[in-house]
Amino acid sequence: MLRVVELMTASRLRFPLGISDFRTLREGGYRYIDKTAFVDAVVDGDAQVMLLPRPRRFGKTLNLSMLRCFLDKSAEDCRPLFEGLAVASSEAARPHAQRYPVIYLTFKDIKPSSWEDCVAGIANALAKVYGEHRHLLAEGSLDDEDARIFRAVLDRRATKAELAISLELLSRLLAEHHRERVLILLDEYDSPIHAGHANGFYGEVVAFFRELLSGGLKDNPNLFKGVLTGILRIAKESLFSGLNNIVVYGILRSEYAPYFGFTEAEVRQLVTEVGRPEVLADIRAFYNGYLFGGEAIYNPWSVLSFLHDANKELLPYWVETSSNELVRELLLTGPAGVRAELEVLLGGGTIEKRIEESIALRDLSLDPGAVWSFLLFTGYLKPVELRVEEGQRIAKLAVPNAEVGISLRKMTKVWMELQVGGSEALEALLSALLRGDGPVVERHLSHLAKVDLSYFDTGGPQPERFYHGLVVGLLAGLGSTYEVRSNRESGFGRCDIMVLPKHAGRPGVVLELKRVDSEAGEAPATALAVALAQIEARDYATELRERGASPIHCMAAVFDGKRAYVRVA
Repeated sequence: MLRVVELMTASRLRFPLGISDFRTLREGGYRYIDKTAFVDAVVDGDAQVMLLPRPRRFGKTLNLSMLRCFLDKSAEDCRPLFEGLAVASSEAARPHAQRYPVIYLTFKDIKPSSWEDCVAGIANALAKVYGEHRHLLAEGSLDDEDARIFRAVLDRRATKAELAISLELLSRLLAEHHRERVLILLDEYDSPIHAGHANGFYGEVVAFFRELLSGGLKDNPNLFKGVLTGILRIAKESLFSGLNNIVVYGILRSEYAPYFGFTEAEVRQLVTEVGRPEVLADIRAFYNGYLFGGEAIYNPWSVLSFLHDANKELLPYWVETSSNELVRELLLTGPAGVRAELEVLLGGGTIEKRIEESIALRDLSLDPGAVWSFLLFTGYLKPVELRVEEGQRIAKLAVPNAEVGISLRKMTKVWMELQVGGSEALEALLSALLRGDGPVVERHLSHLAKVDLSYFDTGGPQPERFYHGLVVGLLAGLGSTYEVRSNRESGFGRCDIMVLPKHAGRPGVVLELKRVDSEAGEAPATALAVALAQIEARDYATELRERGASPIHCMAAVFDGKRAYVRVA
């Protein structure tokens, strides 16, 4: 008999960190945020096959495990697992309870370095799921060919062609045996595909998954529902070209939005239960900020990690456990324009980009536009505004919260150190900035512009954006003791960059950036004079004085191609 441990007091509250199995969570008496209305949404939804891409550690595996517990045809009575939860009183869900044979396949731990290892990992995963249904073979009712393939998959002797048809075969055998259609659950379907992109076998793994998924999910008369989770929607032309019945419910859609991550009300309830309602504001600043279908969502892993921590320290829990190798690679080695605009985001600004929900991973290093979609869907950015123009989604993007900002600043700092000649050179630049040493700042900015910026970057329709972004990125190293603001309104206008001390009595900086209009015959000295005059006329130092900054350095930096010029008022 199943047993669900009741939680009696806040002092005994147990948080399920690292537990993604629904049965284990419920039987262990861990605090469960009730997402069981997800069952109703799936069984009543119009889509027969759905893909639910979400960032890592947002509850995808737990939701699939919960769905399996409720729907899986089993001789064991699983109702005690759902006592007190929303689905227990659902009239719509009741006819589906423990009705369907389930194929539950997870690829989340398949992260091989070669195609051969990938095939072996897939074979192991399929052998495991076949082992859960070995009674089909033991009963002796299969024809010879089906029995042969079944044994081959079970014993890990199947060819790639046999593995590719294994999903369709098992669904047919289960439906014939149980006289009921089959529920197919595929968790982290894209994990091997990410590994293929990183290790040079992208084409092989995509071709295999195209055949595997098409056989099991397209026009399968034995299928009740198919639910896939992952990080991304891999480009349709490469993977889903054979699946015309799949519906993608990504983070930009409102359907299923509340079921992944924590809502404001859920987090408010948690902090009340632990007797610390006063920490809600800090949690909101650090771990909220995601927008799924327009609904504000908290990072569940970070919230639970924070509440579990006896010291209640605001730390980057998610980014320390999330796999961010590809993000790091894109920021350190990708196009310069990507880094420059990211640094605008780190300064508190926004950028506007066309968003593609289908990601072609092999285009990421070449297409800056694809990078922004990737960062959005992997949880490193959020859409603060969204519109459709000529059939394309356009989003205004921002960094979602302090936790993600910390991670991105660390990556940016690594790149900046490489560009300026190491950590000592970066520290020298920042120190010169805070003491108002124009010649030293000029030397470092000129070196950076020369090393990193191409004339194409600086000669585009908005060249100042690149200069602006690079300077904001340089200043990311001041984050622990200073606030670096981009396009900050102060006095009678907006200065380009402001460095505000977090404590009175420390230096502050106003920095105005301009591009020398050499085509019109403008000289660098003229551009510098104009920038310094603008700082004074619009009194950009107002907020620094109010903050108690001392001394205050008003600095102008102008760029002429790959040369920088700096003057201090």
